[in-house]
Amino acid sequence: MKTVPEFFGSHVFDDRVMKSSLSSDVYNSLKKTIDEGATLDISVANAVANAMKDWAVKNGATHYTHWFQPLTGITAEKHDSFISPAPDGSVIMEFSGKELIKGEPDASSFPSGGLRATFEARGYTAWDPTSYAFIKGKTLCIPTAFCSYGSEALDKKTPLLRSMEALNKQALRILRLFGNDDVKCVRTSVGPEQEYFLITKEMYDKRPDLRFTGRTLFGAKPPKGQEMDDHYFGVIKPKVAEYMEDLNDELWKLGILAKTEHNEVAPAQHELAPIYTTTNIATDHNQITMEIMQKIAAKHGLVCLLHEKPFAGVNGSGKHNNWSISTDTGINLLSPGETPYENAQFLLFLCAVIKAVDDYQDLLRISVATAGNDHRLGANEAPPAVVSMFLGDELNAVLKAIETDTPYEGAKTTQMKLGVDVLPKFNRDTTDRNRTSPFAFTGNKFEFRMLGSSNSIACANIMLNSAVAESLKIYADRLESAENFKEELDKMIRKTIKDHKKIIFNGNGYDDAWIKEATEERGLLNYRTTPDAIPHLLDKKNTEMLISHKVFTEKELHSRYEITLENYCKTVVIEANTMVDMAKTEISPAIAKYTADLAKAVKNKRIADESIPCGYETGTIKKLSMLNDSIAIKTAELEDAIIKLQDAKNVEEEGYAIRDTLLVKMSELRSFCDQAETLTSKEYWPYPSYADLLFSVK
Repeated sequence: MKTVPEFFGSHVFDDRVMKSSLSSDVYNSLKKTIDEGATLDISVANAVANAMKDWAVKNGATHYTHWFQPLTGITAEKHDSFISPAPDGSVIMEFSGKELIKGEPDASSFPSGGLRATFEARGYTAWDPTSYAFIKGKTLCIPTAFCSYGSEALDKKTPLLRSMEALNKQALRILRLFGNDDVKCVRTSVGPEQEYFLITKEMYDKRPDLRFTGRTLFGAKPPKGQEMDDHYFGVIKPKVAEYMEDLNDELWKLGILAKTEHNEVAPAQHELAPIYTTTNIATDHNQITMEIMQKIAAKHGLVCLLHEKPFAGVNGSGKHNNWSISTDTGINLLSPGETPYENAQFLLFLCAVIKAVDDYQDLLRISVATAGNDHRLGANEAPPAVVSMFLGDELNAVLKAIETDTPYEGAKTTQMKLGVDVLPKFNRDTTDRNRTSPFAFTGNKFEFRMLGSSNSIACANIMLNSAVAESLKIYADRLESAENFKEELDKMIRKTIKDHKKIIFNGNGYDDAWIKEATEERGLLNYRTTPDAIPHLLDKKNTEMLISHKVFTEKELHSRYEITLENYCKTVVIEANTMVDMAKTEISPAIAKYTADLAKAVKNKRIADESIPCGYETGTIKKLSMLNDSIAIKTAELEDAIIKLQDAKNVEEEGYAIRDTLLVKMSELRSFCDQAETLTSKEYWPYPSYADLLFSVK
């Protein structure tokens, strides 16, 4: 049996494989393309394609695909076999550089947000050499960008690569001013923590709401949920442990650095965290991880739920985006070093992030806005919809000293006293962790905690990279023209702290008083829902910044606006239609049958003895009959609200109607149905209960 180091990355055409299968000239040329963005020569592409094909076939692959990330939020692929006919009637296995570099899928059925008409079907996929090809099943998957016939980006990878290049360009300008001439490129790195639920396939199949929408639309609160805090970091159940073991094996074969696994807060909830890597690769890896999670779950008779809020009343699932900036020489630009107060370069990059988060708090909120995440943000389990930053006591003290031009006394190191001599002694960190903050500094990186569990991390990192690039550009413009670099640097850092300290908050983000302070006193934005947030994507300051850094064109921004709102509307309408169907065809009939059987029981009892009180039966019949009448009324109202959405003049108006009317009607219908569930005999209720779902995996 092979050890992990022996099989890690065995399904990846990585640097080890390239070194061994390519000539030194081809390898060096390809590395220059990957590391420095040099143009790829077709002869190099042909050599790489041939080596890639030979390696893939040797490892059992028969097909190849250009693997891309369209604006559906998931990945896409069209498979072609390696076979080509030979004159003697046999076949040979071929794969050319042209086929490696460019693919031509039918783009007509992918979301475009008005970028092109349906009849304009042609689209192109272009090889991304910075992300390694990999084998999935019997198919060689080649990570690619996806664009229209008119060169507009139809995917999430292209703008992400553009944003990374924008930040690289501006960061290099700053580093040159500090005398760092040996740095060739600056890259952002990400480690996305992935939360998810596991339930049995048997239970899942009995819930139409889970099958159609990914979340439960009905469900009464179980006797026990997460109140005892006994699931978080608890002992992992055997079936879940087996799942995690198989999941790790598959991810490791694909070169994905799966590192940490544990039980999360809610029953049946878990987390997987990788070691961070370059943002582009981390994005690809996270998309693969979500796919493999679901595939491995099926092998174990389980279903992996990635929805942000699959169960009401228990914690939902997020995806913490641990983000940092590093040079190709191995320097983390967000690492304070031993003396952060004296580290001017660190302070400037820190200020760039502070400025970016404050100036573009709306874009960060927009980047995580979905129908599913709206259920999660603002609950006491996830950050609020208000964007703020946590820096901790030490950095706050540093910034305050700079702002007020007073001496910094330094952090006091405290040794932890545990009261047991045998235990090792260690120093307490100078800063605590704040799990309620949307954007928290955690030592040498920032943890952006607002992302939803099912979303691609590309969107959040596009906006974050772009906003920081803008801050760095403003700084570089001023510093490059400054007569006295040090004086201008000091002045600029101090001004940033004064102008943007309102975005810094180290307290409890769950506290209602904070939301009031944030919005009324500090003037921070509070876009509570997707329809509130998305229109601001087209605000002038946002479009000008994103276009100036060539991350998006104006047409591409309008397409994202349309697609995001359309997805929101379609998602909620599907949920509403599912609720109507479940209520009309199963819930109401089940209640009626139970009440009818109770009425028969009353009649039979009184035939035997008229003096029998039958209080339980008659009381339950009365309550359930009233509830069922209310369910019928609310179902009809919900149906009517769905129909009225057709009157909306545009997708924005439809989004507001959903926010203000449809979601209210859905909540009202659910309330009556959930009450009825608590009164109806379990054998009559048509669906597994929350207790069944959350505690089904042994």
